[in-house]
Amino acid sequence: MRSTLFSALILAVGASLVVGCKGPSKKLGRGVTNATEFARLGELRRSVEQEALWSGPQAAYSSGVINGINRSVLRTLVGVGEVLTFPIPSYEPWLKPGNPLIPDATVGPAFPDSYKPGLVADGVFETDSNLGFSGGDVAPLVPGSRFRIFDY
Repeated sequence: MRSTLFSALILAVGASLVVGCKGPSKKLGRGVTNATEFARLGELRRSVEQEALWSGPQAAYSSGVINGINRSVLRTLVGVGEVLTFPIPSYEPWLKPGNPLIPDATVGPAFPDSYKPGLVADGVFETDSNLGFSGGDVAPLVPGSRFRIFDY
């Protein structure tokens, strides 16, 4: 058992070294982002928002939530599949626009149309922290937190 696991690990590392870095690393990063969908709840928020806009607020909290959970489960499973198969070619995204399961799918993480993510207010992205000015979202993971400093 131990030698089989070690052999599989050596094979995966060797395969990733043979095929280069760009394709496997993009696939692995995309897979990790998709696999952590339930931490972000982007598909759920997007589905509730779209259902409220097109069918009204009553439908948003019934069919919008169910549709969002279904989309989140699908995105999570696709992410796990991409993580498990990252050293194996093809490196094309499994979820892309025109997919029969989710026709309006995005390659990257999904966000509601009312929210466009930007830089996080952090020491890495601050322009001049000595003066107290910085840019970016203050609390991007908190729904409804849209306070921006430099957008005015």
